[in-house]
Amino acid sequence: MDYDKDKVDEMILALLYLTSSRDKYATRAWKGLDWATLDRLYKKGYISDPQSKSPSLALSEEGAKLSKELFFKYFGAKE
Repeated sequence: MDYDKDKVDEMILALLYLTSSRDKYATRAWKGLDWATLDRLYKKGYISDPQSKSPSLALSEEGAKLSKELFFKYFGAKE
C-alpha cells in the first residue's frame, strides 16, 4: 500500500497528545500505535526509542510541543 508517511507521522504525533502526561522529568505517552510510524518519529527526534520495554515513551521537548500543536490543528473544536 502506498501512502503519505509524513501525514501519518503527523496524525500519530497528534494522537500521542491524547495519552500524554508530564512528570518531573519528561512528557510521556502510551506507545500502543504503529511501530513503523513510532520508529520514524524516533528517527526524527520527536520521541524516545519505542523499542524499550516500557509501555510508554518520552516525547522530546520539540515533540511534545509539536504533538500539542498538531492535536489542536486537526482535532480542536471549531468555534
